[in-house]
Amino acid sequence: MRQVVVVMPSAFTLGNLFFGFWAIVSAFNGNFRWAGWFIVFSGILDMLDGRVARLSNTGSRFGAELDSLVDVISFGVAPALLIYLLDFASAGRFAWILSFIYVTAVALRLARFNVTSAGKPSTGWFTGLPSPSAGMTLAVYYPFSQTEWYRASVAYLDLQHQGLVVLMLLLAVLMVSNVKYPKFPPIGLRSAKGLFGLAVHLAILIGALLAPEYFLFPLGLFYVAFGIVRATVLGLMERPEPAVADDKLAEPAEPREPASPPPTPIERRAGWSDRRQQPEDR
Repeated sequence: MRQVVVVMPSAFTLGNLFFGFWAIVSAFNGNFRWAGWFIVFSGILDMLDGRVARLSNTGSRFGAELDSLVDVISFGVAPALLIYLLDFASAGRFAWILSFIYVTAVALRLARFNVTSAGKPSTGWFTGLPSPSAGMTLAVYYPFSQTEWYRASVAYLDLQHQGLVVLMLLLAVLMVSNVKYPKFPPIGLRSAKGLFGLAVHLAILIGALLAPEYFLFPLGLFYVAFGIVRATVLGLMERPEPAVADDKLAEPAEPREPASPPPTPIERRAGWSDRRQQPEDR
């Protein structure tokens, strides 16, 4: 039983790799809708392998490195190829560079995460946009673009090409930035925080099951925008250090010459006149 528990996180990670590779194959075959859903399945398994490792206390350095390598494929290469084959392949000879920039940002973000989180306690915030969130946001774009709501409200602007370029570059910049993003709250029944986490997970689950095409892409954009708005507000609230009002206080003091010591009394030999005035000792 102990061996089964230890192997389970790696099994979820390999399942993540399986769906990520299947998404690449589906994108090459022109099945963009299922390619996006396979990336979403990879994101679900990526979340589960971390939860299982923490609950069973079976996390290891090997599992962390394997998870990072798999994430580069499932949330870096797969979404980049999906968007490239969907839109960028007909945009020009060097349009693939946009996808390369995105994959590079995913690799850098995961490498930085491994270095900064090694041996440190987990906090409630990510530094930079998590790669699964960025990958799944790109993955569910195509199902969202096929909905009636998208055609009636957004498609008339004809921003598909420019919008995808801006979105991909924005996600790449946020992944390597220092913008903080919250982790999903833990689930529990004994505290207000646990109940809030349960409500968040249930709301996402219900929305994903009832209307995934309408729900998941706006959810991804909301999560991306939350970090940007929060960082902007915190940056505006920071107060600069007060300047010194008196200009004289800001100027360096002029060096003063050290005070000369008092003159040392010099003993003088008595002259002939002095000797004459002194009485002789008899």
